[in-house]
Amino acid sequence: MKAITGLEWPWYLALASAGLALLGSCSAPPPPAPIRAPDPVPMPSPGPQPAPLPVTKDWRNIMPPPGTWRWAMIQGKSTAEFVGASGSPIANLTCDRTSAQVLLGRLGITNGQVAMGVTTTGGGNRPLLSNPLAGGPGWIVTAIPARDRVLDAIAFSRGRFLLDVAGLPSLALPSWPEVSRVIEDCR
Repeated sequence: MKAITGLEWPWYLALASAGLALLGSCSAPPPPAPIRAPDPVPMPSPGPQPAPLPVTKDWRNIMPPPGTWRWAMIQGKSTAEFVGASGSPIANLTCDRTSAQVLLGRLGITNGQVAMGVTTTGGGNRPLLSNPLAGGPGWIVTAIPARDRVLDAIAFSRGRFLLDVAGLPSLALPSWPEVSRVIEDCR
């Protein structure tokens, strides 16, 4: 093989060598200037704090009054009465098979119809309306269709359910088998 001298190289190889030499002599671009952090935004001084919300008592912590449920057939109707420490009923459930309704009542006096409500662990809060003609004197009663799901919620409520009547304190009642029996007798 014949040795190649500088004059025998092809011109494009000479140009490439010169370009590489030129690139090697270049320095890296200077690093970018650091970005300045934005000026801190002044925080406004704290104003008056809103008043705390009133603490509401969890209905599941309301203890039932001392007493017990008693089941009996009263005037041919399946009835469960919650009898308080005084020995007198303070709440009841009665099956009226002729109208296919369960009457839920509470001892108390009102004028006309009043708002009522039942709260259970599984069914939440169910608004109801009293029926002054459904109960006897001294009782506030609402009629619930026998197939209404709120009755199932009462029967399966964990430990207790709450009976509310406008103008009276809430009444927590234990959810015992006597309650379920009246509901089942009506279906």
